[in-house]
Amino acid sequence: MIVAGVEVKISRLESIVEQIGEAVLATTETIERLAERVDTLSAQVEEQGRQVQQQGYQILALCDAVQTLTETQDDSLARLTQLTDTLERMTKLITGTED
Repeated sequence: MIVAGVEVKISRLESIVEQIGEAVLATTETIERLAERVDTLSAQVEEQGRQVQQQGYQILALCDAVQTLTETQDDSLARLTQLTDTLERMTKLITGTED
């Protein structure tokens, strides 16, 4: 009877150890899948960071281009103003009308 009781306890312990082993394996698999997902998310975030950085460079280049265009437009406007003044003076000289 003592032997039977010991065998029952050993059987229960084996069952508990087996359940613990299964739980550890399941936890390990879950952690591995979670780690893979975290790695995937990290790669995506890193790629998005590169894209944002590239877009920042593109925005800076666009700002430089707009600034250059503005400066060129200012120069063109100044030249057009000079040309208009010159043409007005020439027209006055040709038509003989002085202010």
